[in-house]
Amino acid sequence: MPIAVDIDVMLAKRKMSVGELADRVGITPANLAVLKNGRAKAVRFATLAALCEVLKCQPGDLLRWEAEDTTGE
Repeated sequence: MPIAVDIDVMLAKRKMSVGELADRVGITPANLAVLKNGRAKAVRFATLAALCEVLKCQPGDLLRWEAEDTTGE
């Protein structure tokens, strides 16, 4: 998928664990792991807003677009 998720980068910058972030955002650690590992198909704006509020960041700090490799390598 061309959308990369950088939650782990922000967690490291904030010295916060996945469990702490999940508690403060109000989602399960398992659901946060799905999102963090790029396996989520969607994210609610409310969840994205809560992540940004807790991590004190912008949505662009958590999500970025990467071009897909179409060369077949």
